[in-house]
Amino acid sequence: MSGRIAPRNPAEVLVWRTQVWTWPLYFIGALYVAGPVLGWTLGGLAALSLYLGPAIRRDLRATGPVPPLVWIWIAGMSVLLVALWVGHLQWGLGTGATIKSTIGWAKGWALIPLFVLAGAVLPIRREILVRGQCVVGLWTCCLTPILFMAPILHLPEKIFTSPLKAIGGPGPEYFSVYFFTYDPSNWTPRWQFYAPWSPFAALLGVIMVVFALEERNRRWLVAGVMGGVIMILLSKSRMGLVGLVACTVVPRAMPLVAQVWAWQAMAAVSASLAVLGTALLQGLQDGVAAFKGARADSTRVRETLQRIAGERWRAEAFWFGHGTVQPGGHVVEHMPIGSHHSWWGLLFVKGLVGFLGLAVPMVLTVLNALAEAARGPAGRLPLGVMMTLVLLSFGENLEIEAYMLWPGLMAVGVNLREQARRQVPVARATVQTA
Repeated sequence: MSGRIAPRNPAEVLVWRTQVWTWPLYFIGALYVAGPVLGWTLGGLAALSLYLGPAIRRDLRATGPVPPLVWIWIAGMSVLLVALWVGHLQWGLGTGATIKSTIGWAKGWALIPLFVLAGAVLPIRREILVRGQCVVGLWTCCLTPILFMAPILHLPEKIFTSPLKAIGGPGPEYFSVYFFTYDPSNWTPRWQFYAPWSPFAALLGVIMVVFALEERNRRWLVAGVMGGVIMILLSKSRMGLVGLVACTVVPRAMPLVAQVWAWQAMAAVSASLAVLGTALLQGLQDGVAAFKGARADSTRVRETLQRIAGERWRAEAFWFGHGTVQPGGHVVEHMPIGSHHSWWGLLFVKGLVGFLGLAVPMVLTVLNALAEAARGPAGRLPLGVMMTLVLLSFGENLEIEAYMLWPGLMAVGVNLREQARRQVPVARATVQTA
């Protein structure tokens, strides 16, 4: 395809190669290793660039000071670490468990501010991230026929588990390579691509589409969108279908907020709800019921996990949580209490303190992205990414998935850098006028 984009500095080389080699890294079970290594490498490089200033090579110099939102993310994730230590201390989990959980924090929550910092400070272009996701989409399109034929040809679900699992991680599925898996509710095949499970693959597909829609080259745009849509459809995830619509339409509709005619239309719609509201509400309720009923067993397990986590958080560990997830019983199919939901999981594991540690930077970043998207096209990508992360947080655990979300996190940082650059001329003009 035409329109070749090449990295211009060592930071872009790291980002570009890690993205375009996503599938090969998956084939050797190395994605869970590559994400944290890349995050800490880029974070360290950003810190070094800030510290050395003009003494560092020109193509790695910091593009400006650290934006305030990045400091808020750093503070928020640090609060999660403190909550983790206090929770372990209160429940007497021991030094070994505390060290293990701290390493888990370094491979999970810590990656969020590291990647946002790298995007905000290092000279990494938005185009590198966008094109990289489109390349992954092309890989996906080319490999899908093989994956799709696997159950028809009666090939095994799992190909192998990488020896890299000896490094340690949440489970062997993070180091395993699959053709497909069977949905236990109806025993039909569903695909997880390069993710550890199918619903997560769907949200990665949403992020791919959000990135691809920013691509200027038509062929690469089609490759990225097709790859993302394939991941959403074949993963058979309800959340992925919601994200495909919401996370692509809402960012492009935000400029309407500033249009008078849009507010007039909204007022007309609001007035009509007085007549049609009851019927629409009933239709919405029926739709939600059908949505949940599409995979009733999964919905039941998730709702039970959330209820148990909430009850035990309020009764046993309100401020700093239980320190770690705990085994669940047969009623939740032995899923750990504190999993499958970032917010209830945080309340159960890290208490109200941990909950606020994520909620504050998340809300502020979403509000900033909403304002950016209302002002112009530059805000569409960060808003789409943040909407996907919010959606993901209500069905998955962001901590153990941050290693795959890094392109979106870097895009948020890149936008904060671009936003700061746009504000500098405005500030100078204000000073001169004064």
